[in-house]
Amino acid sequence: MKYLSILIVFFLGTLVHAQDEILDDGLDRNELKLNASNLIAFEFLDGSYEYLINEESSIGFGILVNIGDDDVLDEYRTFSFTPFYRQFFSKKYAKGFFVEAFGMFNTGKDEYSDFIYDPYYESNEGTKYTDFALGISVGGKFVTKRGFVAEIYAGIGRNLMNGENAPEVVGRGGVSLGYRF
Repeated sequence: MKYLSILIVFFLGTLVHAQDEILDDGLDRNELKLNASNLIAFEFLDGSYEYLINEESSIGFGILVNIGDDDVLDEYRTFSFTPFYRQFFSKKYAKGFFVEAFGMFNTGKDEYSDFIYDPYYESNEGTKYTDFALGISVGGKFVTKRGFVAEIYAGIGRNLMNGENAPEVVGRGGVSLGYRF
């Protein structure tokens, strides 16, 4: 948790510094979003904040917290912090198709790790893991004149620390709904 706190403080400091350097041009540059598909399908509370740097790029972060007890997935995240950078490919201001680079600090547990290694003994406790992944996503963002935001995206990343029982690959995606202000 100490490393996570340092990472969050560093990222927020960078975000505040970026806001100070940009002139106030009357454009809405902040977005708050909730990933509705993760909430419904996996019982993950997955929210994000995004700051629009200019008409074709943005930075932000997402925080995912598992609020359910998922018996379907063998390995699942219990928490993740995901800073990202997006590049938009549209003539409209930070809308349309985008490509995203992300980093993901993720923790979770492997519910069936004991069963995999010893088929005669099954434990319900699971084995916890912590890892950091880098990855890419693609998606599309749609914004109404009044600031309602809907986006759909999907991505994949690879865990780099090779933590014990951590999955090699992590996914990122969903349908997010929010507001631009």
